[in-house]
Amino acid sequence: MTLQQLKYVITVAGKGSISEAAKSLFISQPSLTNSIKELEKEIGIRIFNRNNKGISISADGEEFLGYARQVIEQAELLEQKYLRGKPGKQHFSVSSQHYSFVVDAYVDLIKELGADEYDFALKETRTFEIIDDVRLLKSEIGVLYLSNFNEKIISKFIRENDLLFTELFTASPHVFISKSHPLAKKSVITLDELSDYPYFSYEQGSYNSFYFTEEILSTIERKKNIRVCDRATLFNLLIGLSGYTICTGVINKELNGEEIISRPLDADERITLGYIVHKNTALSHLGELFLKYLKDHTKSLRDNALAENTDSTS
Repeated sequence: MTLQQLKYVITVAGKGSISEAAKSLFISQPSLTNSIKELEKEIGIRIFNRNNKGISISADGEEFLGYARQVIEQAELLEQKYLRGKPGKQHFSVSSQHYSFVVDAYVDLIKELGADEYDFALKETRTFEIIDDVRLLKSEIGVLYLSNFNEKIISKFIRENDLLFTELFTASPHVFISKSHPLAKKSVITLDELSDYPYFSYEQGSYNSFYFTEEILSTIERKKNIRVCDRATLFNLLIGLSGYTICTGVINKELNGEEIISRPLDADERITLGYIVHKNTALSHLGELFLKYLKDHTKSLRDNALAENTDSTS
């Protein structure tokens, strides 16, 4: 197995075509095909499925590509640092459910890095895709929650994909509503009081089951349901339609504005926020630094939220 072969399979996967990959690599299509077949024979798996319509990545290939990308990125950093005489472009990716404190930690990481060049990604995405991204090493860290309802199912997926979950903090359920909402002045809100208002949740695609939802109490029947894909849309609709969503209660007003407020929900539930990493891969320096800022922000924002809720009841 050579670095050249790893670059070949990464390029083919990115192009979705052997012929297109061969053009970009400036080699002949037969040479590229033979090199990939030799690699598949050596490692004992089929990386690409081949048919009349072209190629697709196999399940084994997805996992292999995750490791291959990491090896190539590290090799490029070594080459840039020691052969080209300057620090290389750094790569880092996080996949997360929709939490403002993750964005805050990411901002602090980039400011601390202070690099002239970098290639980072922050993906606010669906629950299953977070797990899949970390499994395939597309992201070094994933951020999601567990509850009494989903813990067995989500934990099973995490274990089966060789991942580890670490708790950040546990919160009681809250609702996000607009400050002009008819229930905004209440110190605690009940589900019955919310029954006539639109309920917002994040779309989970083909894994749109109760266990993969980003909000707890997902099995409750509601009169009005609206699913969205991003946080800005959800917040705009909360304001425009006097709706609500269920959350941890942690909100950053600098990031999300003054129009959205958090109120405790009268429900006997707990939300455990945490992060997942691949158990067979050590965290990079950037990963360690990101987690430091993530822990700092979750603590300070949670403390602020508790103080604000205490003030609202006095």
